[in-house]
Amino acid sequence: MKHRSLGKVYLVGAGPGDPGLLTLRAADLLGRADAVVYDRLIHPDVLARARKGARLVFAGKEGGGEQTRQEEINAVLIDQARMGRLVVRLKGGDPFVFGRGGEEAIALSEAGVPFEVVPGVSSGIAAPAAAGIPVTHRGVSGSVTFATGHRAADNPNWKHLAGSQTLVLFMAGRKLAEATSALIREGMAASAPAAVVVAGTWEGQRVVEGTLASIAALTVEAQVGSPALLVVGEVVRLRSRLTCMVQEAVAAEACR
Repeated sequence: MKHRSLGKVYLVGAGPGDPGLLTLRAADLLGRADAVVYDRLIHPDVLARARKGARLVFAGKEGGGEQTRQEEINAVLIDQARMGRLVVRLKGGDPFVFGRGGEEAIALSEAGVPFEVVPGVSSGIAAPAAAGIPVTHRGVSGSVTFATGHRAADNPNWKHLAGSQTLVLFMAGRKLAEATSALIREGMAASAPAAVVVAGTWEGQRVVEGTLASIAALTVEAQVGSPALLVVGEVVRLRSRLTCMVQEAVAAEACR
């Protein structure tokens, strides 16, 4: 009896949303995959790159909404690979930046399934950039701290985060008021410039600017959705200048 050879799983970063930010390696693997297990925040045009006939498996998660348990996702990856398939686990942003890619890698390793990590463009860098905010800038901020607003076993160390030159907080939408209050309580200036970037790099990207003290209320007032990312620090002040510099080539009067 002929045994089917073991397949392989690729933990692939799909980038922040804009299909143009998908890596060449990711596009190549999508075009060859037998199965694609994908997250909620994957642009339809990225998913359209999957090979015709590939099995598409939704494994999305949304805070406060429908969930696919991580154990179930791990099992799907292992089962598909054991059928001899080339499996792409397509994850928003980068697999190892708040994407639980490490957990999946460990599960695959323990099951004896070959895997490879394919980095992607993280939304922590791309979304602020798309909004005209550099996360570092000479003379303004020489370091950046990335953290998540979700509460888990590794709750944020707000005192540590409050000392950041630039703070980028992932998944900040539902916990924004709690996060900003905690940062102020731990010593970050209430007047610190802050911005929330919603759906960064997507067609419907929105940006709300304010201060650390006001940004939560402004975001509620603007009725923004998710995914939302909070940026706090002096670099936020650069947005108006950098945005205007880009616009000047099109409409020189717009920024005067």
